[in-house]
Amino acid sequence: MYKSFKEMEIWNMSMDIAVEVFKITSRLPAKEDFALTSQLRRSSLSISGNIAEAFGRGYSLDKINFYYYSRGSLTETQSYIEYGRKVGYFSENEIKLLNDKLECILLGLNKIIVSLTKNKKIKKSFTISHS
Repeated sequence: MYKSFKEMEIWNMSMDIAVEVFKITSRLPAKEDFALTSQLRRSSLSISGNIAEAFGRGYSLDKINFYYYSRGSLTETQSYIEYGRKVGYFSENEIKLLNDKLECILLGLNKIIVSLTKNKKIKKSFTISHS
């Protein structure tokens, strides 16, 4: 059992992602400072932040929700990275390792969510509204 979220491999990997994102966004044009740069940095940092918050929660449902938030921030980060590639800010080669790490974190988050859900016999229902 971990005594701190800082001991969790998934948190450390997520923090590494935030650092890498900071580095690759440092060279983006100034016009992106309040757009892509800001969004990408915030979403990538939110991955580890939500893992830390989940760790600190006392109730399983709260923990599960924050792991879901972390997963959402991760996929948001993937989307911004893909946009950056499509507009020519990032090359395929430079984001490959980043995307591989994000996929590894995603798998880890999914395992944690499944484990917590099974342990508490919580069923998450998904509904699609048709308007």
